[in-house]
Amino acid sequence: MNNLPLDSFVSYTIGILVFFIGVLLTKRIKLLRDFNIPEPVTGGLLASLFIYLVFAVTESEITFDLSTRDRLLVYFFTAIGLNAKISDLIKGGKPLMILLCLTLSFIVIQNVIGIGSALLLNLPSPVGVLSGSASLIGGHGTAIAWAPDIVALGIENALEIGVAAATLGLVTASLIGGPIAKFLLCKHGLSGNANEKPSIGIEYEKTNTESFNHINFMAALLVIHVCIIIGFIVNSIISELGFKLPLFVTCLLTGIILSNTIPAIFPDLNWPARTRALAIISDFSLSLFLTMSLMSMQLWTIASLAGPLLIILGLQTLGATIFIIFILFPLMGKNYQAAVLSAGFGGFALGATPTAIANMTAVTKAHGAAPTAFIILPLVGAFFVDITNAFVIRFALAF
Repeated sequence: MNNLPLDSFVSYTIGILVFFIGVLLTKRIKLLRDFNIPEPVTGGLLASLFIYLVFAVTESEITFDLSTRDRLLVYFFTAIGLNAKISDLIKGGKPLMILLCLTLSFIVIQNVIGIGSALLLNLPSPVGVLSGSASLIGGHGTAIAWAPDIVALGIENALEIGVAAATLGLVTASLIGGPIAKFLLCKHGLSGNANEKPSIGIEYEKTNTESFNHINFMAALLVIHVCIIIGFIVNSIISELGFKLPLFVTCLLTGIILSNTIPAIFPDLNWPARTRALAIISDFSLSLFLTMSLMSMQLWTIASLAGPLLIILGLQTLGATIFIIFILFPLMGKNYQAAVLSAGFGGFALGATPTAIANMTAVTKAHGAAPTAFIILPLVGAFFVDITNAFVIRFALAF
């Protein structure tokens, strides 16, 4: 087998090219627009299929350096923090607690579905845990972290199963959020506030008269960098105290604090919150992050495991869809924000927080803003899920 590694710059460039392929396909294929499929998903999945074809024909494994992609994630969540208003956070208090309880409940449900499916397929129950919250809500990182414990239970290919399940989950998560939102919006006749700009992204097919030039773009970039530097320092201090948080969490919180203090202290300062410049940086970062994540998937690692995993993932997707439509959407208020959160939860429950944000962004760019949704979902995903998931996985493996 030949390995064809591509360095960071080339990977970054290919990511931009793949994104534009997704944009072109979305413009030309009405079905993609109607179901709010994000452009990065279209381009990224097509690229990953092409890379799989290259592998199948030539046995050459193309790998990407994703260091730039990981920086873009920090940029994106810092922009979310800068766009946050305290009023939105206060408004999000009750929805945040409801979403948290629903998410913690779904972690248990996901493992019940995973273990039950594995037993029905005559597979060891630890495989069900791997294809449950360990790889779906947990994502690739959690699946990799728990693989040694599951190998100790006699599942020799635990790492491969976990990575394959997480990869399939990411693909599914990217595709179901938009259709779920479309179904709920149509069924209940919901729409967003047309006069309120999205807190993330720039609206489709609408003229924005706000001034935009290299000065306010560079000012927004400077503020993001200051937030990231402060967030990095805070993250280092927290790590020394024995707590571990992803860097993007402390950067997001730094953005929230600065956006709700600096403009009040310096009212004449042109702060970039909810400006076109910050929206462009945010859109760029998220779009390229998701594009590079999907195009770098090594689909050949799934091939030998695809049969049983596809059945289990099909049941997981069905379970998530039923949970979202009949439990999450009603309890979150049966309103437009609940529909946007439903799209996000579809991305989060089977994939990752950035996938959830991409799903919600695609919906709000077409139908209107839902600022509270973009605050409460990342907070739930960042602070609570990993800790709870670890306890549930440990209990499920012991069971």
